[in-house]
Amino acid sequence: MKTENVMGTIKAEIEFVNPTDLVLLDDKKIEESAVRRMNITALADTGAYMLCINEPIRQHLGLRHMTYQKLELADGSVVDIDVVGPVIVNFKNRTTACPAIALPNNAQPLLGSIPMVGMDVVLVPLKQTIDVNPEHPLMAQTIVKQFRQ
Repeated sequence: MKTENVMGTIKAEIEFVNPTDLVLLDDKKIEESAVRRMNITALADTGAYMLCINEPIRQHLGLRHMTYQKLELADGSVVDIDVVGPVIVNFKNRTTACPAIALPNNAQPLLGSIPMVGMDVVLVPLKQTIDVNPEHPLMAQTIVKQFRQ
């Protein structure tokens, strides 16, 4: 997977996969070719919490409605928006699964902080890219406080 620098924005090529299709594949109910996948370029946006996809991506992946959520737009207005998923997000050697906000039409997909933390990726501002966390190059690592065995 690659990253792309366009006018000061950080964009990353990521893959989306429908997790229900992976279950069906594992149960030998569908072939690998039937698994709904999509490679897209998303804007890495630390100001967004959630993964945001657009309606054509939702339709291609066949993601189902989970709930509604209020969404505050850049102009300060608040709208009700459809939350769909879950969706599997792959970047390099990282994978996470999360719900996604379904933006209308062909809106720019956004890779928010929840999927970025889930994949343990970091922003590299001088290169205007994202990459796997160099402190954990082989596998994502998550911090869980207050857990005792």
